[in-house]
Amino acid sequence: MQYLSSRGHKVFAINFPHKQGDGYYWAKQIHDAIQVVKSRTGADKVDVIGWSKGAFAARMYVSSVRESWGTAYAGDVRRLILLGNPNGGYDYPFRHGWYHDFSIFPECGGFVNAPSPHTKMICWGLWRNHPELSIYKTSVGDFFPGQKQMLARWDDVYPLPTWEQDWYTTYYGGLGFYTYGYGINYAMNQGSLVNTIRSAGIPGSVATYLLCGDTNDIPTIHNEHTGPSDGVVFIASCTDTTGIGSVAGNVVMNGLNHLKLGWAEAAMAQINAWLQ
Repeated sequence: MQYLSSRGHKVFAINFPHKQGDGYYWAKQIHDAIQVVKSRTGADKVDVIGWSKGAFAARMYVSSVRESWGTAYAGDVRRLILLGNPNGGYDYPFRHGWYHDFSIFPECGGFVNAPSPHTKMICWGLWRNHPELSIYKTSVGDFFPGQKQMLARWDDVYPLPTWEQDWYTTYYGGLGFYTYGYGINYAMNQGSLVNTIRSAGIPGSVATYLLCGDTNDIPTIHNEHTGPSDGVVFIASCTDTTGIGSVAGNVVMNGLNHLKLGWAEAAMAQINAWLQ
């Protein structure tokens, strides 16, 4: 924000109450925020910059992907800049066996607010049952709808890492040596929106820019390493233009991971150039 503001842009920020929340609500909030910006600036249209899951929700808005209570796209976006967006979806939560669970299941030392691909896991010799920590909608609730919405299978493009523990049952569902889960298809059937968004399309009147990273070196997490990625999203997904009516820019930034796309000076300079 400071980088763009210091270069003369009027910058407004929007945050969301739950970082794993439902994209339908996020898209509605983006619409509402745009109305505030328009009222304060007198502009008819605004430029929207979204990063990661926020970019996914921004694309939902301009594509009018909504529930019955949601708001259709109001024709009020001039430029849409998507940073690290999984335009072709992602399967990162399911692709790496049990690795994510160690940071999620409390009995294994986990504390991260993120969805597990499993409902059960063995920690210290005992099965631990935590459906509420899983990505699925279960009898105890549905706590990570926004993550399900971004899911798409990439196993036909990049082979799964067969050396990682419980890789098969994590991805396809079933009981592994240390984990149990329903698999990516089950989760996708509960609410993936990737194909819906791509089919709905972004209007050609919205100049759309894609900014992606090429380096998988995010500290403290198990980075996506089975294909070229920014550590979370495959480059091929981030740069995918299916359903985008007007691609005004599509750049892969050398040396930037998924997080750095949101603050690295090189990324900010590229965004500033697009906003001229």
